[in-house]
Amino acid sequence: MLELLHSERFVDKAPEVIVPTLLDEQRWLCSARTMYRLLAAEGELRERRRQRRHPEYKRPELLATAPNQVWSWDVTWLRGPTKGQYYYLYVLLDIYSRCVVGWTLARRESADIHRRAARAANPHIH
Repeated sequence: MLELLHSERFVDKAPEVIVPTLLDEQRWLCSARTMYRLLAAEGELRERRRQRRHPEYKRPELLATAPNQVWSWDVTWLRGPTKGQYYYLYVLLDIYSRCVVGWTLARRESADIHRRAARAANPHIH
């Protein structure tokens, strides 16, 4: 039975697919549950299809050894006076000192607003 499960034809198929395929060919070898028990005994009870391997993701780390080398930013929603109304607080942080180097409050979220806040905090930013 293991030889059949490892064959080219069935290597990537689940037992629930193999049993009906064999029954269509008028072959009864065992139940799907028995196939699962055999696979478990061999330590092969896992996803049988070939799986795409995603490359290992390395989380970026920002390193600053002095103030004003690396800044980070965030946008926070602040609830407005009426239901459904929000203000957007843009904050620029120096990751070395963890000090706020710039901020602005806006009625909408926009990349252009972020750029203007960054330029106001440091005119050398393009």
